[in-house]
Amino acid sequence: MPSPSAGILPFRFRPDEVIEVLLVHPGGPYWRGKERHAWSVAKGEYLADESPMQAAEREFAEELGLPVPDGLRLDLGEVQQAGGKRVHVWAVETGDLPLDDMVSNTFELEWPPRSGRLQSFPEVDRAEWTSLDLARVRLVGAQVEFLDRLAGIVGR
Repeated sequence: MPSPSAGILPFRFRPDEVIEVLLVHPGGPYWRGKERHAWSVAKGEYLADESPMQAAEREFAEELGLPVPDGLRLDLGEVQQAGGKRVHVWAVETGDLPLDDMVSNTFELEWPPRSGRLQSFPEVDRAEWTSLDLARVRLVGAQVEFLDRLAGIVGR
Protein backbone atom coordinates (compact mmCIF):
# COMPACT_ATOMS: atom_id res chain seq x y z
CA MET A 1 0.00 0.00 0.00
CA PRO A 2 1.50 3.38 -1.01
CA SER A 3 2.44 5.80 1.76
CA PRO A 4 0.31 8.94 2.02
CA SER A 5 1.85 12.25 0.93
CA ALA A 6 1.19 15.89 1.70
CA GLY A 7 2.14 19.10 -0.04
CA ILE A 8 1.98 22.87 -0.22
CA LEU A 9 0.68 24.67 -3.34
CA PRO A 10 1.70 28.34 -3.34
CA PHE A 11 -0.46 30.61 -5.49
CA ARG A 12 -0.48 34.26 -6.45
CA PHE A 13 -2.51 36.68 -8.53
CA ARG A 14 -0.94 38.40 -11.53
CA PRO A 15 -1.85 42.06 -12.07
CA ASP A 16 -4.50 40.91 -14.59
CA GLU A 17 -6.02 38.76 -11.78
CA VAL A 18 -4.99 35.46 -13.38
CA ILE A 19 -4.11 32.84 -10.74
CA GLU A 20 -0.65 31.31 -10.95
CA VAL A 21 0.50 28.27 -9.00
CA LEU A 22 4.02 27.10 -8.21
CA LEU A 23 4.71 23.63 -9.63
CA VAL A 24 7.82 21.46 -9.45
CA HIS A 25 9.32 19.17 -12.08
CA PRO A 26 10.89 15.93 -10.82
CA GLY A 27 14.60 15.48 -11.37
CA GLY A 28 16.42 12.42 -12.54
CA PRO A 29 16.76 10.65 -15.85
CA TYR A 30 13.25 9.16 -15.99
CA TRP A 31 11.60 12.59 -16.09
CA ARG A 32 14.10 14.31 -18.41
CA GLY A 33 12.27 15.79 -21.39
CA LYS A 34 8.80 15.00 -20.04
CA GLU A 35 6.44 17.94 -19.58
CA ARG A 36 2.82 16.79 -20.03
CA HIS A 37 1.41 15.36 -16.82
CA ALA A 38 4.91 15.18 -15.31
CA TRP A 39 4.86 18.19 -12.95
CA SER A 40 3.61 18.10 -9.36
CA VAL A 41 2.75 20.02 -6.25
CA ALA A 42 5.80 20.10 -3.95
CA LYS A 43 4.95 17.12 -1.76
CA GLY A 44 6.25 14.03 -0.04
CA GLU A 45 5.49 11.12 2.23
CA TYR A 46 4.63 11.44 5.92
CA LEU A 47 7.10 10.29 8.52
CA ALA A 48 5.65 8.23 11.37
CA ASP A 49 6.09 11.04 13.91
CA GLU A 50 4.66 13.98 11.95
CA SER A 51 1.29 15.32 10.90
CA PRO A 52 0.33 15.74 7.24
CA MET A 53 0.82 19.53 7.57
CA GLN A 54 4.28 19.07 9.08
CA ALA A 55 5.17 16.71 6.21
CA ALA A 56 3.87 19.19 3.63
CA GLU A 57 5.99 22.00 5.07
CA ARG A 58 9.10 19.80 5.45
CA GLU A 59 8.81 18.51 1.89
CA PHE A 60 8.39 22.03 0.48
CA ALA A 61 11.57 23.16 2.22
CA GLU A 62 13.49 20.04 1.12
CA GLU A 63 12.37 20.10 -2.50
CA LEU A 64 12.87 23.81 -3.10
CA GLY A 65 15.42 24.78 -0.46
CA LEU A 66 13.19 27.75 0.33
CA PRO A 67 11.21 28.66 3.44
CA VAL A 68 7.54 27.72 3.38
CA PRO A 69 5.48 30.82 2.57
CA ASP A 70 3.68 32.42 5.49
CA GLY A 71 -0.05 32.83 5.32
CA LEU A 72 -3.36 31.12 5.81
CA ARG A 73 -3.35 27.48 4.68
CA LEU A 74 -6.35 26.64 2.49
CA ASP A 75 -7.15 22.94 2.83
CA LEU A 76 -7.64 21.51 -0.68
CA GLY A 77 -8.30 18.03 0.65
CA GLU A 78 -6.99 14.77 -0.70
CA VAL A 79 -6.84 12.95 -4.04
CA GLN A 80 -5.77 9.46 -5.00
CA GLN A 81 -3.23 9.20 -7.81
CA ALA A 82 -3.25 6.46 -10.45
CA GLY A 83 -0.69 4.36 -8.55
CA GLY A 84 -2.82 4.46 -5.40
CA LYS A 85 -0.87 7.14 -3.51
CA ARG A 86 -3.10 9.50 -1.54
CA VAL A 87 -2.00 13.15 -1.57
CA HIS A 88 -3.29 15.90 0.76
CA VAL A 89 -2.56 19.52 -0.24
CA TRP A 90 -2.85 22.96 1.31
CA ALA A 91 -2.69 26.13 -0.79
CA VAL A 92 -1.13 29.35 0.48
CA GLU A 93 -1.26 32.76 -1.17
CA THR A 94 2.16 34.35 -1.46
CA GLY A 95 4.10 37.00 -3.27
CA ASP A 96 7.06 36.25 -5.45
CA LEU A 97 9.40 33.50 -4.26
CA PRO A 98 13.11 33.69 -5.23
CA LEU A 99 13.17 30.67 -7.56
CA ASP A 100 16.70 31.52 -8.71
CA ASP A 101 17.76 30.48 -5.19
CA MET A 102 16.04 27.08 -5.43
CA VAL A 103 18.22 24.18 -4.30
CA SER A 104 16.59 20.76 -4.07
CA ASN A 105 17.61 17.81 -1.97
CA THR A 106 19.05 14.89 -3.94
CA PHE A 107 18.64 11.15 -4.33
CA GLU A 108 20.96 8.43 -5.60
CA LEU A 109 20.11 6.08 -8.43
CA GLU A 110 22.04 3.44 -10.31
CA TRP A 111 22.43 5.09 -13.71
CA PRO A 112 22.63 3.88 -16.36
CA PRO A 113 20.64 0.83 -15.25
CA ARG A 114 22.75 -2.22 -14.33
CA SER A 115 25.94 -0.15 -14.68
CA GLY A 116 26.90 -0.47 -11.02
CA ARG A 117 27.39 3.35 -10.93
CA LEU A 118 25.41 5.42 -8.45
CA GLN A 119 24.66 8.97 -9.55
CA SER A 120 23.13 11.78 -7.55
CA PHE A 121 20.15 13.70 -8.98
CA PRO A 122 18.06 16.58 -7.62
CA GLU A 123 14.64 15.50 -6.43
CA VAL A 124 13.28 18.60 -8.20
CA ASP A 125 15.14 19.98 -11.21
CA ARG A 126 13.08 23.16 -11.58
CA ALA A 127 10.07 25.06 -10.28
CA GLU A 128 7.91 27.52 -12.17
CA TRP A 129 4.94 29.77 -11.70
CA THR A 130 2.26 28.81 -14.20
CA SER A 131 -1.34 29.75 -14.96
CA LEU A 132 -4.10 27.33 -13.99
CA ASP A 133 -4.68 26.53 -17.68
CA LEU A 134 -1.08 25.48 -18.28
CA ALA A 135 -0.95 23.74 -14.89
CA ARG A 136 -3.86 21.51 -16.01
CA VAL A 137 -1.66 20.23 -18.85
CA ARG A 138 1.51 19.92 -16.78
CA LEU A 139 0.24 18.35 -13.55
CA VAL A 140 0.06 14.63 -12.87
CA GLY A 141 -3.57 13.74 -13.70
CA ALA A 142 -5.16 13.36 -10.27
CA GLN A 143 -3.56 16.56 -8.94
CA VAL A 144 -5.56 18.69 -11.42
CA GLU A 145 -8.44 18.40 -8.95
CA PHE A 146 -6.47 20.65 -6.57
CA LEU A 147 -6.59 23.44 -9.18
CA ASP A 148 -10.37 23.17 -9.44
CA ARG A 149 -10.69 23.25 -5.65
CA LEU A 150 -8.39 26.28 -5.38
CA ALA A 151 -10.33 28.16 -8.07
CA GLY A 152 -13.57 27.35 -6.24
CA ILE A 153 -12.24 28.69 -2.93
CA VAL A 154 -10.75 31.93 -4.25
CA GLY A 155 -13.67 32.48 -6.60
CA ARG A 156 -11.80 33.02 -9.86
